Amino acid sequence: MQEPYDVAIVGGSFAGLSAAMQLARARRRVLLIDAGRPRNRYAAHAHGFFGQDGVPPAQIVATAAAQLLKYPTVTLVNGEALEACGRAEDFHVELADGSRSRARRLILATGIRDRLPALPGLQARWGISVLHCPYCHGYEVGGRRLGVLATHALSIHQAILIPDWGPTTWFTQGVVEPSEEEAALLRTRQVSIERTPVAQVLGDVPAIEALRLVDGRVVPIEALFVGARTEMASDLAVQLGCALDEGPLGPVIRVDAFKETTVPGVFAAGDASTAMTNATFASASGVAAGVGAHRSLVFAA
Repeated sequence: MQEPYDVAIVGGSFAGLSAAMQLARARRRVLLIDAGRPRNRYAAHAHGFFGQDGVPPAQIVATAAAQLLKYPTVTLVNGEALEACGRAEDFHVELADGSRSRARRLILATGIRDRLPALPGLQARWGISVLHCPYCHGYEVGGRRLGVLATHALSIHQAILIPDWGPTTWFTQGVVEPSEEEAALLRTRQVSIERTPVAQVLGDVPAIEALRLVDGRVVPIEALFVGARTEMASDLAVQLGCALDEGPLGPVIRVDAFKETTVPGVFAAGDASTAMTNATFASASGVAAGVGAHRSLVFAA
């Protein structure tokens, strides 16, 4: 039987690559499994990531993977991990092609999926003119007419933030109403509140020119922020029995300071393990997971 890897990492974007780098430099045998469907694939450029501002995410990943593969103990497999089972020292991962691998530790950097509201035209503009994070994309649409589409109570928080990037209209969609204190802050921030639901996104895809409301009125908007609800991109954590917590936008894998889940020997990193999601947080959590997995191998010996 093939000797198990020290660590198998599922997910080869910012978190998974960062975890793998720590383990490779610790001279551990690492298997990195990547399905090639990162959450940020809709964005043309990454922003706010130290030293990588304005670089396409795919280029960042390709450069990091090339650097990682210079370490002789790393194996990179392009494929989708469908099943995982076992326990510390003897985990098994099965890919879509039927191949199986064993590892002493697992790191899940499997990411999340965004679930956009059922409004035609949002998906086709996602990551371009329909955006989720002002810190990632706000500067590029600065000074334009901006909208915030409510999907949950936290959209009030987003609506209060967005005016730093441009004049803002908040579309409540009947989802939430501000408290007196929140309404006062929205007025102070000069946010226009529109309670009539949005029916249609107008403009040549991927641009936005305006939003048509159900009463026929048209509100000029050039970029729309949507705090999409999220779901796990993979059910491996559930298969393994890892506890999940309900975050503000969707479930997250419960982890400790070194990113170990409630299942000994299983670690999680990236968007699947935190409610604070961007490239920098994903990479940092990958570093913590890689270090945590290495420490567990050393101190369990």
